[in-house]
Amino acid sequence: MSKYIELNEENFESTVNEGISLVDFWAPWCGPCRMIAPVIDTLANDYEGKANICKVNTEDQESLTVKYQIRSIPTILLMKEGEIVDQIIGSTSKSVLEDKLNQLIA
Repeated sequence: MSKYIELNEENFESTVNEGISLVDFWAPWCGPCRMIAPVIDTLANDYEGKANICKVNTEDQESLTVKYQIRSIPTILLMKEGEIVDQIIGSTSKSVLEDKLNQLIA
């Protein structure tokens, strides 16, 4: 069972406003999103207690998609204390995401 946090309008702010958060904006029909999903699951386990690993389904959460100006998916936002500090558009490797998370945690 994955430990990632499924974000929506109700829990987005309260989740990302504390600590480090990785937020994956995705959709079920998106091939690259499905390719990166196992990486997100692994990071959720690896970073439990260190960072919030989160997902936002762009089809279910249109207002969040618009608010954060998501135009391509997957888009991954890296946030610290609610502020966007980095963004990755498209699929990427686990090592790239680990490096970015580790820099924010350090």
